[in-house]
Amino acid sequence: MSSYQALLNNLALNQNSWLITGVAGFIGSNLLEALLKLNQKVVGLDNFSNGYEHNLEEVKSCVTEAQWKNFTFIKGDIRSLEDCKKACTGVNYVLHQAAIGSVPRSIENPIFTNENNIDGFLNMLVASRDATVKRFIYAASSSTYGDHAGLPKVEDKIGKPLSPYAVTKYVNELYADVFARAYGLNSIGLRYFNVFGKRQDPNGAYAAVIPKWIASMIKNDPIYINGDGETSRDFCYIDNVVQINLLAAMVASEESVNQIYNVAVGDRTTLNELYQYLHDNLSPYYHHLAGVKAGYRDFRAGDVRHSLADISKARNLLGYLPAYRVKDGLKIAMDWYVANSTAQKT
Repeated sequence: MSSYQALLNNLALNQNSWLITGVAGFIGSNLLEALLKLNQKVVGLDNFSNGYEHNLEEVKSCVTEAQWKNFTFIKGDIRSLEDCKKACTGVNYVLHQAAIGSVPRSIENPIFTNENNIDGFLNMLVASRDATVKRFIYAASSSTYGDHAGLPKVEDKIGKPLSPYAVTKYVNELYADVFARAYGLNSIGLRYFNVFGKRQDPNGAYAAVIPKWIASMIKNDPIYINGDGETSRDFCYIDNVVQINLLAAMVASEESVNQIYNVAVGDRTTLNELYQYLHDNLSPYYHHLAGVKAGYRDFRAGDVRHSLADISKARNLLGYLPAYRVKDGLKIAMDWYVANSTAQKT
């Protein structure tokens, strides 16, 4: 039996109290669904700056009435210490997902990114410390590797940040380390690599590449690849992210805590390859895609050229074994993307 399956069995029999910040967002709502299906008690905090009420409604439709009653929602802002303290009251584990997560947005508005990703993060650390939570799990980022050219990316080797967003996520790691040393707040940082899956927003200027391209293909809008298309990423399906969040929260080994881990699958996919995967999945249903090709434009400011994770540390210390590679995840998520790519929801 895998470490993850053993954990799922244990959680199904033992109820804990969890806080998910950014609960109405893409990753937060998937964590909520997973925990409610395990009959856990969950508090969710969100101000709907990135998340949506319809994500919570979708989760509600996926769980039983009894499971949904285990969820308490707080409309609040991590930039408010009072809201953070309210949300942390009586909580065992914190899954901190709330952030402003766009490189272009951070370049356009670095103050807004800093307020959420650093000030808000510090509020959550203080609130978690004061509530004596058992463990604080937070969304770190592969952007922390910056201009370090080495591949694959190993947790203890980083370069200079390439965007204000990257700066904020590195500061998160520094603050978490200080709070562990100064206050004994146990934490684990998870450096996400290009997560995708259901409830990923296809709309807006800062939409991630996969939902944005799918929506454009369906609507027969032109698609542009930044640079020559050989830029590569380690795309990680959402269920892998859920797995490592739960493993990180519950791991018993002291050696495994107060660490940073890569969250990916260890595969490198170029933008040209990604475009072809999506085109192949959608072409049988949208005949207007026959013969359609992407266009190319300048590289995007602040982007790293290549990204590939070494996940051996997470495998060895957490028991993380990603079950879905990029093609598997796209196949599973495609129906959701198609159903939601052109919907205008609020």
